[in-house]
Amino acid sequence: MTTSVTISEVGPRDGLQSVDRVMATEAKKAWIKALAEAGVSEIEVGSFVPPKLLPQMADTAEIVAFAKTIPGLDVVALVPNLKGAERAIACGVDKMSIPFSMSETHSINNVRKDHPAMIAEIKAIADLVAQQPEGQRPYFEVGLSTAFGCTIEGPVPDDQIVRLAEAAMEAGVAEVGLSDTTGYANPAQVTRLVRKVKAAIGSDKLNTLHLHNTRGLGLANVMAGLAEGISTFDSSLGGLGGCPFAPGASGNIVTEDLVFMLEAMGIDTGIDLTKLLKVRDIVAEALPGEPLYGFTPDAGLPLGFKGIAA
Repeated sequence: MTTSVTISEVGPRDGLQSVDRVMATEAKKAWIKALAEAGVSEIEVGSFVPPKLLPQMADTAEIVAFAKTIPGLDVVALVPNLKGAERAIACGVDKMSIPFSMSETHSINNVRKDHPAMIAEIKAIADLVAQQPEGQRPYFEVGLSTAFGCTIEGPVPDDQIVRLAEAAMEAGVAEVGLSDTTGYANPAQVTRLVRKVKAAIGSDKLNTLHLHNTRGLGLANVMAGLAEGISTFDSSLGGLGGCPFAPGASGNIVTEDLVFMLEAMGIDTGIDLTKLLKVRDIVAEALPGEPLYGFTPDAGLPLGFKGIAA
């Protein structure tokens, strides 16, 4: 099992897109700055989608510009299409990800494209990235969303996921990640699917899992991923977020609980948990009344905890 893990904080994007209210831009900046000061090294700060669809993300360009001033921070943005990728590249993101739904029905609902159209879009973005000057090319990853099941179609065949992962790689992306968009995954399924996709595209081309805790299996699924060599896990402060186009699919893994589990196991995250717990105050003040989840924030750190803060 790996001795260190990257936690990619997705709250400012995945978390906020599921919140009806729009967080003030200055509050977002304070949140991102505090996360970085706590040791979070990668943050998905927004998405380049039309503001009329997600007004919560209307200030993404400004947020990216701010985040880029923070030393050592990898600034990530989600892009839904080529136009979004053009905007992300112009803003200088370090990494961008496009959601590619393994459920074709979800894909049509989410980005209004079937699978062949999505492959074409992914190739166009990969080609655009390749055209950028060396040293200015963002890392381009495809998130294989609804990989563990879809609230519209139900189970998605493993062979279909493997085939589409191969197609994404052939289109020119750097790697793919597996996303439990709907919170359906279980540890045995995580093990099986990670192994199948790695066998098809190469073990170094699948490093990230985006897991939800909708049915309480988020951390158990992390353990399954760790055992298969996964080194990056997405999570959200306070468990904010879900998918607005997958009914009932709330519940990102709580960053605070994930950091506690890993650090307690002796796996280095680089994150100071005491500082991270204080970041919740910024979000709570900016979004009064919005539920924030997590066992660790409620229980506190145990006596003798050996994380970074100790």
